[in-house]
Amino acid sequence: MSRARVARRIAAGAAYGGGGVGLLGVAAAGVLLAEVQLAKRQVGNGSSPLPPSADGLYGHAYSGHPEPLLLTMLGDSTAAGQGVHRPRQTPGALLAAGLAAVAERPVRLRNVAVPGAQSDDLDRQVGLALEGPERVPDICVIMIGANDVTHRMPPTRSVRHLASAVRRLRTAGAEVVVGTCPDLGTIEPVQQPLRWLARRASRQLAAAQTIGTVEQGGRTVSLGDLLGPEFEENPRELFGPDNYHPSAEGYATAAMAVLPTVCAALGLWPAEEERPDVSRREGFLPVARAAAEAASEAGTEVTAAMPTGPRGPWALLKRRRRRRVPESDPAPTT
Repeated sequence: MSRARVARRIAAGAAYGGGGVGLLGVAAAGVLLAEVQLAKRQVGNGSSPLPPSADGLYGHAYSGHPEPLLLTMLGDSTAAGQGVHRPRQTPGALLAAGLAAVAERPVRLRNVAVPGAQSDDLDRQVGLALEGPERVPDICVIMIGANDVTHRMPPTRSVRHLASAVRRLRTAGAEVVVGTCPDLGTIEPVQQPLRWLARRASRQLAAAQTIGTVEQGGRTVSLGDLLGPEFEENPRELFGPDNYHPSAEGYATAAMAVLPTVCAALGLWPAEEERPDVSRREGFLPVARAAAEAASEAGTEVTAAMPTGPRGPWALLKRRRRRRVPESDPAPTT
C-alpha cells in the first residue's frame, strides 16, 4: 500500500474514531520494542540533562514595534531543546531570534514542551499556551511524534490528539506550524531490523500528521528527511552527546527549515515566494499525496489550498529555501 493511502487511512481513522490502523505488525512490534530497549541503553538509558530554559524576549533592539510577537513552542524533547546546554542553542531561541530579525520586531518566546511527551500531552500543553498570562500566541510551533512511535501509540490516536491541538489553537486565533515526526531510523545506535521499521513507522506517522494538521488549518514542515541523510552522513556533529537528541548544529539545521514557514504563516515572507515554483517541483496536490511526498524530503512545507478537488482536499507543497538563523541573544530578557 502506498504511503499516501496509509496516511489517508490513519488520518481518516483519527477523524472518525477508528483505532485499528497500525504501523507495524505484531511480530515486528515485538522486535521493535526489544531493539528500542537496547538502543536506549546505548544512548545513556534514554536520559539526558534537562533542556535549558530559553523563555524571554528576543530582538528587543528593534524599536518600531513596541508590542512583541508571541511564539510558543509545544511538543516533546525536540521542541524543548534537550541535548544542548545553552538557552540560545534551543530551537525555540533560534526561531525567536530568526523571526525577530525577519519581522524587525521583538519576539517573546514561551516554551511549554516536555521531554518524553507523547501526543496525548498536547491537550495539557495547549491549555498552558492559551491560559497563560500572555495574550493568545501569534504563532505556535509543535514538534511531536517520536515518542508516539517508540511507545507504540496507535497512529490514529496520535493524529487525533495532534489535530485536536491544532484545531484549538487555530480557533483561538494562533497560527500553527507542525514539525512532523523525525526519521527514527537515523539514530546512530539503532541497528537493523529496527532501523528499517523505525524509518517506515516514523515516515508513515509524519504523512498522517500532515493530513491531520492541514485539515485543521495548520502548516507542516517535514523534519524526517531533514534530519535523516544529514544526520547519517555527519552523526558526530549533528547528534548531541547522548547520540539520541540533536546537537546545537542539528537544532540549527531544523530551525533553518522551519523558520521560512513560520514567517510565511505570519505573512512576513515575500509575496513572490508564496507562488509555487515548478523548477523546485512545487505545486498543488491532493493532500494525501502532498503529505507522502513531504515525509520523504527535507524541509518540505504543506499547507491547505483549495477546499476540495476531484480526489478530496488539496494542498500546496512548497520546498522553501532555508534561511540561516542569526545568533540569538546570549541571555534573553524576561
